[in-house]
Amino acid sequence: MSTPANPVSIGEGVAIGHGRPLALIAGPCVIESEELLARVADVLLAIRDSLGVPAVLKASFDKANRSSIRSYRGPGLERGLELLARARERTGLPVTTDIHLPEQAAPAAAAVDLLQIPAFLVRQTDLIVAAAETGKPLNLKKGQFMAPWEMANAVNKALETGNNRILVTERGTFFGYGRLVNDFRALIWMAELGTPVVFDATHSVQLPGASGDRSGGERRFVRPLARAAVAVGCDAIFLETHPDPDRALSDGPNMVPLAELPGLVRELLRVRAAVDERGRAAGEVAPMTRC
Repeated sequence: MSTPANPVSIGEGVAIGHGRPLALIAGPCVIESEELLARVADVLLAIRDSLGVPAVLKASFDKANRSSIRSYRGPGLERGLELLARARERTGLPVTTDIHLPEQAAPAAAAVDLLQIPAFLVRQTDLIVAAAETGKPLNLKKGQFMAPWEMANAVNKALETGNNRILVTERGTFFGYGRLVNDFRALIWMAELGTPVVFDATHSVQLPGASGDRSGGERRFVRPLARAAVAVGCDAIFLETHPDPDRALSDGPNMVPLAELPGLVRELLRVRAAVDERGRAAGEVAPMTRC
């Protein structure tokens, strides 16, 4: 079995992990239209070019785990992957999406640069193996029901295929009904697996099923949680964003307004710079010893 790569290269010009700049994975929860993807991608391009932040555009072609059968799920596999591939071609940004079934792995890998395994499905062996066998890098999101060290099993499933290009993502842990909490020790525990670590700041503030037939969220906590994760030493921040979150078709209550995204990223870069300076002064090298 191979060992994880760190950093992990994603598409053209993006590397996430040890010794590399803080990266950003961001986009709308679900593909609502080509226009929405283009609008978000243009902001990510501006952030990349003005702030030097490696950026990956994310969006789902299908939200298969919506609370209600009547909720909007997205344009579906074929149309959704077409739109993601066109966004990549137009902007040059790497793109990522989540898959829910093993048979989706190959077509998704042909259209995107990073395959995401959703938190609810990260114990599904066939799904992880199918995704890993495409050779594309993977983002394994820690299950809300899992201890951080249990992610070793998910990572090892991918490594057994020979694919060592793996990210792991913290996105909160169930704490009673309709609540998630973050234990920031999880970032350190998962970094000990040898993989780059991502912090999902928007799903961490989700209130699962809190609104009956849909999830709620507490957007006001995204900024402080993201700052804390950067201070601990995560390698990338995952954020869902939308021009008008209150009108978004999925996960609006947790998403960052698109107009606020550049300011938030600048703030996170200041935190990263301060922590890196302290680490240099203390002679620290390892990414998760910065705090």
